[in-house]
Amino acid sequence: MNKIETKKRIEKLKEEINHHRYLYHVLDRQEISDAALDSLKHELYKLEQQYPEFITADSPTQRVGGKPLNKFEKVKHVVPMISIEDIFTREELEAWQKKIKKIAPQAKFDYFAEVKMDGLAISLIYENGILSKAATRGDGKIGEDVTKNIKTIEAIPLALRANYRVKDFSGRIEVRGEIFMTKKIFEKLNQEQKKKGEKVFANPRNAAAGSIRQLDSKITASRKLNFFGYDLITDLGQKTHQDIHEILPLLGIPINPYYQYCKNLDQIEKFYNIINKKRDKLNYWIDGIVVNVNDIKLMEKLGAVGKTRRGMIAYKFPAKQATTKVVDVHFQVGRTGALTPVAVLEPVFIAGTTVTHATLHNIDEIERLGVKIGDTVILEKAGDVIPKIIKVLPKLRTGKEKKIEIPKKCPICGSPVERKKDKVAIYCSNDKCFAKESENIIHFVSKKAFDIEGLGDKIVEQLINKGLIANVADLFILTKGDLEPLERFAEKSADNLIKAIRKSKRVTLAKFLYALGIRHVGEETAIDLAQHFGSLEKIKRVAVEELENIPDVGIVVAKSIHDFFSDKRNLKIVDELIKNGVEIEKIKKQKQILAGKIFVLTGSLESMSRDEAKNKIRVLGGNVSSSISKNTDYVIAGENPGSKYDKAKKLGVKIIKEKDFLNILK
Repeated sequence: MNKIETKKRIEKLKEEINHHRYLYHVLDRQEISDAALDSLKHELYKLEQQYPEFITADSPTQRVGGKPLNKFEKVKHVVPMISIEDIFTREELEAWQKKIKKIAPQAKFDYFAEVKMDGLAISLIYENGILSKAATRGDGKIGEDVTKNIKTIEAIPLALRANYRVKDFSGRIEVRGEIFMTKKIFEKLNQEQKKKGEKVFANPRNAAAGSIRQLDSKITASRKLNFFGYDLITDLGQKTHQDIHEILPLLGIPINPYYQYCKNLDQIEKFYNIINKKRDKLNYWIDGIVVNVNDIKLMEKLGAVGKTRRGMIAYKFPAKQATTKVVDVHFQVGRTGALTPVAVLEPVFIAGTTVTHATLHNIDEIERLGVKIGDTVILEKAGDVIPKIIKVLPKLRTGKEKKIEIPKKCPICGSPVERKKDKVAIYCSNDKCFAKESENIIHFVSKKAFDIEGLGDKIVEQLINKGLIANVADLFILTKGDLEPLERFAEKSADNLIKAIRKSKRVTLAKFLYALGIRHVGEETAIDLAQHFGSLEKIKRVAVEELENIPDVGIVVAKSIHDFFSDKRNLKIVDELIKNGVEIEKIKKQKQILAGKIFVLTGSLESMSRDEAKNKIRVLGGNVSSSISKNTDYVIAGENPGSKYDKAKKLGVKIIKEKDFLNILK
């Protein structure tokens, strides 16, 4: 063959190989043997080696990269990969529907249910129809670039297929789905691990996640991973979640064959029961079904709470259970001083992990269960929830079982324990208890709080043991000379920690509030408090009734905040922090030039992060929404805008670039 004929042959081979990939992974059909397909791939490889100028990024020969990576680069998700709220009962399903119908009482609700794969979430970015980037979920906002490894998965097309519904592939198309390992491949992999004398994997999910995070894509390729798509982020004309499941296979993206359009909760329950019965017969792990509000616009209108969408829930299968024995019971002291009983168990393998401890929550729970040391118990592990003992099997007792003694003294400091009014927990009475202060300080220096780099749990313990710190305020008067004589410290490491502490002294009000460890006040509530009141002094004096007026702050949270700032000991710590150099950034009062205006952000901004942009809008009186409607005033479009950009065009919503947004802020 001459060069022109070779090029034509290469194109035909690529087309034929991709056709058979589509048949096998998307349509579950096979027209030729694996050996014949391998022969076609081998011919393509040889021709491309002869004429490397004809090698393209979407060629089947380019699935496995050459040189291993040094590390994974970070990738910012244009649209966050948020998590799903779990439910376990029909009652919780009904409560969920009731909640979302309150938000949109006039809307017509129908649903789309699909299998919830137990694997690794992945985002696939196609540029002009060619796979250009793949990223893990990470923390939902930032993941890792695993493109080289994803290309080794045969089920994922390197190029999207043209079809009657989608003909234009120009620009960016984002597909999301789940990487998984079949049970058969998992068993084979563990057999190979045993032969090599290497550690076996606990379950297919861990094996899949570990395979994706290999720096050498050849190792990933050897693991024979699989993939199902479940979502389409880019607007390709889909109106419902059902539409997405029709479009994905047309693009060449395989989907799980088990899904169902559901008019009502009864149909959801029926589908749930069918899949639960099939569960053990499937060749891959699943842990429930995902129920989506079918209408995409309605889904966006429902919005999100924290990191979960309101219009989507994971209806999980019954928790995995196993029996084991209670060997002992220890009491742990948390940062609030509460003593939590923890059962030490004979090791038992449950839901893919070996469990040796389980929480007993409090002494009321011990009495309710009637559990004793030495008892045979039923242990339950629901999803990622900490294992718990749900039942004692008294008929298996031998008479040697021992009653669990409730401590009268703190196991850490030896101080008397007390039971506060209206509380089920028992508490250490010593405000200076090592365990309480240690947990307080560890929370205070964590990433979401003061973020003091290099100040880990062991160092905190050492500083307390040596009498260098007694509370969080003492951190800010530490010197290099205090640290250098300590174990683990040299001149440079001591200097680095002091610099990190100094650097952390200037902090936002939201981070300061979160760091204080106020009961029930998490990161989101701390942000809401900071934005609503604007200063620490106002929060310290605020009445419970006013706190209750803040969205998402109920009576329990309001009372907890009020009680915290009514305690003289807490106020003393706050005053000492300020005295020792902690500076809370002032929230400047500005003219509310954006009052009443609703903004939606899409794409990445150059001059600031999306969170910074949201804060600037709120400071000027504006509101930030996660979804577009006719009520939206502005859509701020950064680099690589998502489907919101197209929807804004359709609705006639004003779209502004980052430069225009910065001009508004002036």
